Amino acid sequence: MKVDLSKYEFTGHNSPEVEDLTRLDNNEKKSMRMAGFDANEQNRSASFVQIDHNHAFCKSYDPGVEILPIGLAMKIHEGLADYQWKLLKPGKDEFTRMASDNPHGGYVIRVKKGARLNNPIQSCLMMHAEDVGQNVHNIIIIEEGAEAHILSGCTTSQADQSAAHIGISEYYIEKNARLTFTMVHNWGEHVEVRPRSAGEVDAGGVFLSNYISLKPVKNLQMYPSVAMKGAGSVSRFNSIIVATEGSFMDVGNKVILDAPETRTEIISHAIASGGHIIARGHIQANCAPSKGHLECQGLLLKNGIIQAIPELDGRAEGVELSHEAAVGKLAKEELEYLMIRGLDEQAAGSAIIRGFLNIDIMGLPSELQSEIDKAIAETEKSMF
Repeated sequence: MKVDLSKYEFTGHNSPEVEDLTRLDNNEKKSMRMAGFDANEQNRSASFVQIDHNHAFCKSYDPGVEILPIGLAMKIHEGLADYQWKLLKPGKDEFTRMASDNPHGGYVIRVKKGARLNNPIQSCLMMHAEDVGQNVHNIIIIEEGAEAHILSGCTTSQADQSAAHIGISEYYIEKNARLTFTMVHNWGEHVEVRPRSAGEVDAGGVFLSNYISLKPVKNLQMYPSVAMKGAGSVSRFNSIIVATEGSFMDVGNKVILDAPETRTEIISHAIASGGHIIARGHIQANCAPSKGHLECQGLLLKNGIIQAIPELDGRAEGVELSHEAAVGKLAKEELEYLMIRGLDEQAAGSAIIRGFLNIDIMGLPSELQSEIDKAIAETEKSMF
């Protein structure tokens, strides 16, 4: 779907730095909370906030993690330039070109060698002004033997706001390192979103990626690509998405198994409640032995549309690749089973949807899981 970037303002929206996140207004804090960001910073290793065209807040509370606005990080660390635009090229498409030509910042997160963070790192990319266009570039480096969970939230401060977001992210998981990266999108029905992401995982590394989008969005297109570059590296991608009426979402993941003994899973649960979802998945296996599995489960409500497009690409004898996909409506027998036990039809349907949008597999912190449960409960109301 075409995005007219000329409609949006990519200059002139610089926000002041924020000394204390708890002093943000209630609408901002609520929007951030629904994107997984806790303005109280309870049990967090570090926090980063960007509002419109510049960073507003950036602090680390754990010696094992360095978090900096990308401009400052590039000045401090000479070698960091080798990581920027290494996995993604500025000329990839009009959105990467826009982000390269007119950067608005973003962050660099470096988890130091051997560090194992007890608490998550959190970031929030917020758009505040009407018709604002935001370009950010984020670089995440998990050094050898380190472990971290990053909670990344994207949101607007007002639900009816018109805006465009372009997010460039590059992930580097070094030898025997482990990253869980959870992204929560809390957009609105007038927001156009174009993330562009890529990553590489070294030997013995683990990359667990969770993506959650339950709120309306005008249109969203993303297709991150991750290469398993080292022997024994493992990745898993979980996504839970809801497209309400008027929303168009073209989402998926590509994984390249580029070393022996590598494994990946791509698991997608999608509900089209009047909206349109294209659910993609691509596993390319270049080395053996290696294993990959694709799974897409789709639920159609209110004349929604789901297109599941799995792609398996085996290029070496001995690879094991599989996929399964199912798209359908609420099962009559499941509804009847619950209604026999005392639930009315709407309550029975809600129970089935809650089970379908199961986030238990994501390993989220309990406070974030609680917020996502609330968002699921709100989403249910719009489905009937």
